[in-house]
Amino acid sequence: MPLPIVYNPDYVAPLPPEHRFPMPKFGKIYEILVREGIAGLDQFHCPERPPQAWIELVHSPAYVEAYCTGTLDARAMRRIGFPWSEALVNRTCTAVGGTVLTAQLAMQHGLACNTAGGTHHAFRDFGSGFCIFNDLAVAARVLQQQGLVQRVLIVDLDVHQGDGTAAIFQDDASVFTFSMHCDNNFPFHKQQSDLDVALPAGLEDQAYLQSLATHLTDLLSQIKPDFVFYDGGVDPHVEDLLGKLGLTDEGLYARDHLVLHACIERGIPVACVIGGGYQKDVDRLARRHCIVHRAASDLFQQYKL
Repeated sequence: MPLPIVYNPDYVAPLPPEHRFPMPKFGKIYEILVREGIAGLDQFHCPERPPQAWIELVHSPAYVEAYCTGTLDARAMRRIGFPWSEALVNRTCTAVGGTVLTAQLAMQHGLACNTAGGTHHAFRDFGSGFCIFNDLAVAARVLQQQGLVQRVLIVDLDVHQGDGTAAIFQDDASVFTFSMHCDNNFPFHKQQSDLDVALPAGLEDQAYLQSLATHLTDLLSQIKPDFVFYDGGVDPHVEDLLGKLGLTDEGLYARDHLVLHACIERGIPVACVIGGGYQKDVDRLARRHCIVHRAASDLFQQYKL
């Protein structure tokens, strides 16, 4: 059986012209995966919009209700960075359901990838930085609630600190949050993850990979998680508009391969989300996001999962 990949056409919702969030990339990721033979149509699993109760395992019911009904105040909406629409509510919730489904598939097969997800700036009772509900946190809680896992490790390699995830789990020993990010970048007021590795601007492939290998090997040995969520944001890339780090395409592939290989060889199921990435050339950006699916597919075949 090939690598399970999760996608729903509802991952794309309309935004105003010239909005800086590259929403079309989600559809283009699917197109590239199929067109370039990275994935066959039989590999895709379509998520549904999840029960609101799942989202409320992490988020304040008042916040969830206000966002879903369009009654969230204007200041809170500005902090999120999106205008409200029914389509965006559906997209937001469906993407959360997608990460839950990705995690469930990873439990069955050892590895699975979403084509969205990584909304790590969403806190318990407010959204921020284009993140409304925290899909990583919700999926971790659903797995725990269903009795599938106890100890979860979140490996967040988006260029921006996973501040919302860190805050949500700050008093919870059952979920370990690891964020390796650019120090001089959004969010400028950082939260405290269980492990933060703040990198200097301009850091390139070799130094980045050395740092990651050291920290990840130690973490997996010490934490011994039942499950890993991997946020493979591509915004550490040298061309990223919001990144400030210096990774290449080859560096991103090596990064993704390193994380996934380390988990698979220890028998730890891992669910991948795509995280952030910003570039005006959306085709080029979408192809970059497909790097994690390439690495995952290579390892899935190698290990015959």
